[in-house]
Amino acid sequence: MESRVLSALTLPQVLGPEPEAASGRRAGPGRGHLLRSTAAVQALAAVVRPCYGPLGRQKFLVADNGDAVCTGQATAILKALRLEHPAAQLVREAAHVQAEESGDGTAFVVLLTEALLEQAENLLRAGLRRGQVREAYAAAAAEVATALPLLAIRSLGPLENPVWALLPVVSTHSVPDANLLAKLVAQACWACRQPDGSFRPERVGVCALRGGTPDASCLLPGLALPAACCGRRSSVLDGARVALFACDFAPAAPRLPSTARLSDPADLAGLRRGSDRALERQLSQLAELGINVVVVWGDVDELAVGLADRLDIMVVQARSRRDLVHLSQVLDTPLLGQLVPPRQPGRCQRVQARELGDGRAVLLEWQPAGSPALTLVLRGASAEGLRGAERAAYRAIDAFAQLCRDPRLLPGAGAAEMALATTLWAKGHTLEAPDGPAFLAFARALRTLPKTLAENAGLAASRVMAELSGIHQTGNFVVGVGPEGLVDAAREGVWDVLTTKARALQIVADMVMQLVMVDEIVLAKSGPAYQPGPDAREAGQGLAAVRKKFLGKY
Repeated sequence: MESRVLSALTLPQVLGPEPEAASGRRAGPGRGHLLRSTAAVQALAAVVRPCYGPLGRQKFLVADNGDAVCTGQATAILKALRLEHPAAQLVREAAHVQAEESGDGTAFVVLLTEALLEQAENLLRAGLRRGQVREAYAAAAAEVATALPLLAIRSLGPLENPVWALLPVVSTHSVPDANLLAKLVAQACWACRQPDGSFRPERVGVCALRGGTPDASCLLPGLALPAACCGRRSSVLDGARVALFACDFAPAAPRLPSTARLSDPADLAGLRRGSDRALERQLSQLAELGINVVVVWGDVDELAVGLADRLDIMVVQARSRRDLVHLSQVLDTPLLGQLVPPRQPGRCQRVQARELGDGRAVLLEWQPAGSPALTLVLRGASAEGLRGAERAAYRAIDAFAQLCRDPRLLPGAGAAEMALATTLWAKGHTLEAPDGPAFLAFARALRTLPKTLAENAGLAASRVMAELSGIHQTGNFVVGVGPEGLVDAAREGVWDVLTTKARALQIVADMVMQLVMVDEIVLAKSGPAYQPGPDAREAGQGLAAVRKKFLGKY
């Protein structure tokens, strides 16, 4: 039997031209996909690809209610898409995991997954089996994990100002003044850093208030929430005890659907009096525990607010659940779904409503020496500009948290991906199949990322990639793709966080190795229950009789 194992030198000819020289990122007509997941991932990547990089384009997201949002963030775009293919859903979930853990790398996960799946199809057409592709990709991913830390040429010092490390993160977003925003985020993160060097991202809050100019953005001690006070009391100046509720501040409603059977107006009045007494007991229990500030996410009833005023409780209505979750982490108190007293209420020095420009916010303050949180107040004229600045601030905070765990940095602008591709390409030519061809395929997939940066910047991608490949082959691995051509990432101050890139590469490798082994997608459709016919029932009865007779011997 003729062996189907090819050498690493002859297999690239079977695989076809490199992505830079071919237009075949899509399967042409008449050329079917060997992997059931490739087409869906290609469609998903086609949506995200124009938004990759600092010069990526933006898209209008139109919700079901007609609201339109202009954004270039891959996380928001993926969240808005309605996906039916299970492979596309898996890729989106992996991208969201990357965004939640690192705050960056969403588009990177989608684009690299697409490129690796396309290269896996080429390996299958060349004669490799699925198990061989999976094992070879695992070996290539291990080589990438080993080579990536060697590219870290800069680290954030323990006493060093982190502005230079956070500025590239902020600059990837469309913000009016990236330098000012990076300085404010760096100042807030540095002030909230623990003496042992650790950092909790929830200690830095971001409050976006419309009105004013970006130059009016500032830092406030404590935690500012874009919220409104609903009662007469608008401040607690000493000894605030806070309870958080993710429910309506109103009389309790039955959890199960129910119908009240009323025979006369007296029954209706009695029902209302009973509901009012239950609400009064709930609020009285809060007051007996010493709680004088209630923050709710939900509807607020006027009667409940009146009872809270009589009990001297300040009622604050938050705008989003995320604000309550953040406040729960800072105050170390649970977020409750019912109006019941918490086991451990949150404590702070004072709570007061403040006018911040054209908006109102509620500020929770602590003692100056032990303030557990700072708030970055962002100002701007447009809601869209504020959303972009808020996303950039949160991403910079996540980047600082990553740097506190591992301060190493990689050259950005696609330089790290190109350096890894060069390493895999050189080693792939020295290995036999299946590892050798898989190393070459992995290198081709990594090269598509700096190529996408060049395309989104409006450059001649083929020429830029040829020059970049030649420079990296000489050993200069800090050169990447900039707005006008090749740039020295180290000299221009373009950096990527090592832990973020390493986690994204690991997530992509694990997901691709799983998708390579999927040969069919089986849908369990709902239908009428199976009713056995007379022949099946007789067969079942006969089988039961034989089983009974056989077991009776023992």
